[in-house]
Amino acid sequence: MNAGRGSRSGSLTRHDLAERDRTDPLAPFRARFRLPEGLIYLDGNSLGPPSRRMRARMDAVVAEEWGRDLIGSWNRHGWFRLPERVGARIAPLLGVDADEVIAADSVSLNLFKLLGALLRVTGERRVVLADEGNFPTDLHVAAGLTRLLADTGASLRLVPPEEFEAALAADVAVATLTQVDFRTGRKRDLQRVTEAARRSGVPVVWDLSHSAGALSLDLHRDGVQYAVGCGYKYLNGGPGAPGFLYVARELQETLDSPLAGWMGHAHPFDCGLEHDPAPGMRRFLVGTPPILSMMALEEGLRAFEDVAMDEVRRKGRALGDLFLELAEERLDAFGVVPGSPRDSAARGSQVSLRHAEAYPVMQALIARGVVGDFREPDYLRFGLAPLFVRYVDIWDAVAALGEVLAREEYRKPRFRRRREVT
Repeated sequence: MNAGRGSRSGSLTRHDLAERDRTDPLAPFRARFRLPEGLIYLDGNSLGPPSRRMRARMDAVVAEEWGRDLIGSWNRHGWFRLPERVGARIAPLLGVDADEVIAADSVSLNLFKLLGALLRVTGERRVVLADEGNFPTDLHVAAGLTRLLADTGASLRLVPPEEFEAALAADVAVATLTQVDFRTGRKRDLQRVTEAARRSGVPVVWDLSHSAGALSLDLHRDGVQYAVGCGYKYLNGGPGAPGFLYVARELQETLDSPLAGWMGHAHPFDCGLEHDPAPGMRRFLVGTPPILSMMALEEGLRAFEDVAMDEVRRKGRALGDLFLELAEERLDAFGVVPGSPRDSAARGSQVSLRHAEAYPVMQALIARGVVGDFREPDYLRFGLAPLFVRYVDIWDAVAALGEVLAREEYRKPRFRRRREVT
């Protein structure tokens, strides 16, 4: 994209941002990713790009491990321990220990496991608490679980986000929250909310799908004991990559997963009729892990080798500040308003803008080679993955968006037809 090249916005020029990219300590990591030439990819919060090594790794797995060694690979190439191995790579990104994370299943299934396990040990407390702005799938999972356990008195209580802490009542068994709002990018204070819940005796299962790999997390410092997250967004594990679970070490043996499968058995190949939960995080496994997807996630995580997550967070905040600053200067006249907090400390690595014609505007922008996405009702959403997004990408993206709006390209019929995936 060359939109706006050499132009000026206030006291800032595109040349200034090119210089910022030149001195950016994270700039070398962009080369670890395979990105189409000329495309500005701002949708890594939905699907991260493949690493340059991904194709070679997957070819080797198919040709050698699966193709040559076949079933022997479960032992020879460590397939059996792959969920723990991948979890150990995720752990540093969360600020926890290697034996506290395991890669498995999807975010939804993992949330079901933890909510169900905690409901089994909370006695007379039977309410699952969540806020209405939570990721809808998380709410669907919680609703389904409480319907399943309705005969035990379980129920789901939804409250507005601003009322969450006041709703931590004596009947609440467990709460679930997403740290970064998927629409607006608003970030909750993990430490403060977790501490408030702890004082009320309520465990919190955090969804870190829009946090892991983009924020500098320290779950130990913040007192977080339970979390789930996604492998295909900022962790770049590929479409539908496995999710992950985190449980603080001292609590792992106190929980039994409500989804008891053979891979979560202490001795899976004894094929006994009684389920004896495996020690540690393996007890949260269910069926045979998807090896090809696990391998892709493991390779995607290699992109974080030697990366300082504090630097990732610093750049993510700077990219978001720049986006909002340029949008305010260039797009205000077209009815565009910020959809994300201006304070970068209250924002994840994402910026959202609002516009009455957001869906066709985003389609027209994508046609210009700037990829973001749309979320109801009127959000233009842009993921700012610091390992591969450049400062000049933000300049060019805002310039392209200004041209889409000034020329009213979004009014073309082809941009107004809704697709299945938005």
